[in-house]
Amino acid sequence: MKILLTGANGMVGKNILELAKQHKHHFLTPSSSELNLLDNASVQKFLTEHQPEMIIHAAGIVGGIQANMAQPVKFLVDNMQMGLNILNSAKTFAIKRFLNLSSSCMYPRDAQNPLSETLILKGELEPTNEGYALAKIAATRLCEYINQEQPELLYKTIIPCNLFGHHDKFSEHNSHMIPAVIKKIITAKEDSTAEIEIWGDGEARREFMYAGDLAEFIFYAIEHFDRMPQNMNVGLGTDYTINEYYQRIAEVVGYKGAFKHDLSKPVGMKQKLIDDSKLKAFGWSHKTSLTSGIEKTIEFYLSEKNNDQFTN
Repeated sequence: MKILLTGANGMVGKNILELAKQHKHHFLTPSSSELNLLDNASVQKFLTEHQPEMIIHAAGIVGGIQANMAQPVKFLVDNMQMGLNILNSAKTFAIKRFLNLSSSCMYPRDAQNPLSETLILKGELEPTNEGYALAKIAATRLCEYINQEQPELLYKTIIPCNLFGHHDKFSEHNSHMIPAVIKKIITAKEDSTAEIEIWGDGEARREFMYAGDLAEFIFYAIEHFDRMPQNMNVGLGTDYTINEYYQRIAEVVGYKGAFKHDLSKPVGMKQKLIDDSKLKAFGWSHKTSLTSGIEKTIEFYLSEKNNDQFTN
């Protein structure tokens, strides 16, 4: 198929393209200047000229707690606008297959874990990333509505757990936890820093999947798209505490210092573990262990350490 991949320059997009060499599909990977998802006219022009048979929507404004709290307007408005533009335009052009990438951030903050797909809009959202979550919920619901009105249009959503891996952002200010901690611990080891700070008590639980595994799932989904559920979690079905992630990364890096907790800092949801029942029934499971994924990610970080993306 001819597949339009939005967000081809992001972590998920780059991991998909790394694996694309093993498959026969032709990927359209426009830059933001070639396809401005915030401009509906630009979206319609691109679809008119290139006529993809499927769209994988992986573009978005992403970041950790600090970034979400600092720019809630951008996380809501830009992500909402991109989702609405690409979905409405795909519907207008009768593109039959659309895979929307959402996030487990859109589940209610106090929902019982593991988080099943039926919990969307069943409770208050986590305030620290509410804007991002609202945008993801809107795109997910729009996929459902389009399919309800036109069943021949298979517009489906996957809900990945937290991700890490190759092509991640390694920054303490705008990245997710694992890459930020990798950079922090490697820097502490290099500088012989005796102590590292952890936000909160470190007992919040998170589920992180290696991004290369998500890319493998994407190709599995493409081949079995007709029988894939409307909304489906994609993750491990296993989680760890923040403290455990710090400890595992420190072990791999060889950092021997201590950890201290800053209880004044926000920690987000206490737990965010997806229910992988539908995923198992769909016939797919992840391959990369946490330790192996951390090792591969550290190797990538060290090999790319002098690139601009790590100094910004």
